[in-house]
Amino acid sequence: MPLSDSERLLFGGALRYESAYVGHELPLLRMGMWTMARQFPQMIGAVAKAAWREDRAALLALLAVELGQGLMRAFALVATNKVLLALFAAGPTPARLRQALPGLTAMAAVAALLALLGAVSTAASGRLEPKVERVCTARFYEGVIRVELAALEDQSIRRTLDAGKFGTDAIRTMLGSSVLVLNALISLIAAAGVLFLLHPLLVLTLLLIAAPQGWGAVRSARRRYASRHAWIEHRRAIAVLTEKLTDQRCAAEIRVHGAGRLLVDAYADMSRTMEREQGRLARAEAVTRAAASAGSGAAALVAYGLLWALLTGGGMPLAVAGTAVIAVRTSSAGLQSLVMQVNRLYQEAMYLKDWERACATARQHAIPVGGSPVPGPFKAVRLEEVSFTYPGAGTPALHAVDLTIPRGQVVALVGENGSGKTTLAKLVAGLHLPSAGRLWWNGTEIRDADRAAVFDQVAVLTQDFPQWPMTARANVHIGRSDRNCEQHRIERAAADADVAETVAALPYGWDSLVIKGFERGTELSGGQWQRLGSARARYRSAPLLIVDEPTSALDPRAEIEAFRALRDLADQGTTVLLITHRLAATATADLIYVLDRGRIVEHGTHAHLMTLPNGHYRTLYETQAAQYAPVSGA
Repeated sequence: MPLSDSERLLFGGALRYESAYVGHELPLLRMGMWTMARQFPQMIGAVAKAAWREDRAALLALLAVELGQGLMRAFALVATNKVLLALFAAGPTPARLRQALPGLTAMAAVAALLALLGAVSTAASGRLEPKVERVCTARFYEGVIRVELAALEDQSIRRTLDAGKFGTDAIRTMLGSSVLVLNALISLIAAAGVLFLLHPLLVLTLLLIAAPQGWGAVRSARRRYASRHAWIEHRRAIAVLTEKLTDQRCAAEIRVHGAGRLLVDAYADMSRTMEREQGRLARAEAVTRAAASAGSGAAALVAYGLLWALLTGGGMPLAVAGTAVIAVRTSSAGLQSLVMQVNRLYQEAMYLKDWERACATARQHAIPVGGSPVPGPFKAVRLEEVSFTYPGAGTPALHAVDLTIPRGQVVALVGENGSGKTTLAKLVAGLHLPSAGRLWWNGTEIRDADRAAVFDQVAVLTQDFPQWPMTARANVHIGRSDRNCEQHRIERAAADADVAETVAALPYGWDSLVIKGFERGTELSGGQWQRLGSARARYRSAPLLIVDEPTSALDPRAEIEAFRALRDLADQGTTVLLITHRLAATATADLIYVLDRGRIVEHGTHAHLMTLPNGHYRTLYETQAAQYAPVSGA
């Protein structure tokens, strides 16, 4: 597979799964045509079940209409045979026309009924498809939001979930394709029944026409499916690059540094690589389609040759032969539609399997529901010999950590970048489970605890907190979205976070969209966003507040006020787990834990740690304090 220069520069190599994975780890690619055909009822059944649950009236109407259309087409062939028999009969022309009139009337009535049934089918399908898409897509995302955080960091699990997204796109298409396949199949069966009545050998020729087209459909669908899986990360990388072009957070570097030119060129370069892959698929598709068409054409010649032999041998009247020709042509046209839709259905069914596998993976790695209750009120979190290793990592991020977070105190985690502070905070919040050791929440071991009850007692304000593209009110309320939105609580949290005046000054107040590019949209500064995030954490009113660099975007005066407010929260009974590099703020903490390379090397109060000769904390504190020492001669 080709490698673009941009892939090498920006991503360090090709963003494609190896052919060994695609060919051997995806069992759908090893299925033959008949094996896959046996899978169709199960795959269609998955969509049909969702349709039955959501709108059984529309589903039953759709099935009835499709069956009716097939029967009408069969009746039309019978009426055509009657017309031809009347026209080819002996006698004067006016008499033959009169004999053909009932058949012609029946054909006209069938055409009108087919138009009516087609309209009903379109209405029922249009009513059903979005409902099925909504249900199945919601099922996928409901599973994703409950996946353990550690599982999301596992490459194979993330790959499965990424592939499942294609399945959510395929569900609606598959329902439409299923309807069209059902329609074409019923029509084909009806035409085959008429041909059987005319002469049984004609049905055999119809099967001969179908076989090459079916082979070509399966081969093409498998080829496209394998390509899409192999290039899934390449496509995602292109999407990530182009998203950054319109990201306001990147706007300055895109223009000043010229990063925009690099990204646009990378998009063009990587897209050209994709174009070569698409060209390869198109050439292979052309060869496959030509071979399938040649096989079907040869089978059609056999069918017409058989008709010629029966006609010249006296084994079939001319009128019947004419009906047979029309039936073969109708069947061939229906067969082309069937093959096209089966081709599409086969491909979408494989994506649906990805969706099913992603849903199953999400269930397998979901945060358990239920467990031992976590008695309230909050008392303490205690870690005993806790270690944690990220999936695929060679060394642990935390090793044999012992600490206690008592109620109503400010507990600070201090250390250099990569020392394990944020990982430790995630363990305390219940987002990760220890790889070794034990973590107790109010006396309940975290592995046995009801994790939902743990989450209910935690509020988090991380350094990279989400900036939700919603109103200012919703940005605060999302902190406790499981309860009714209470404006007085929102305003109190905003006042405590010193963001009330900022919101009041927005063009639409609390109804202002805090995202540019929308009507009523407005833009907040980094510091304003940080205060809004703080208001969200306060609105949650959880007994344990975990804050990771809560003042990185604040000015000095606002920073001092923010740390003082955290101290006030602790004095009012809220437990604060503080992660910060601003060591001046840790001086007022009740307890400080110092981490170095995943281990706790010191702990105690600020006064105690400053007395340790060559202590790690003391060294960090004095190094930072030296930046503010008076300059000689100033």
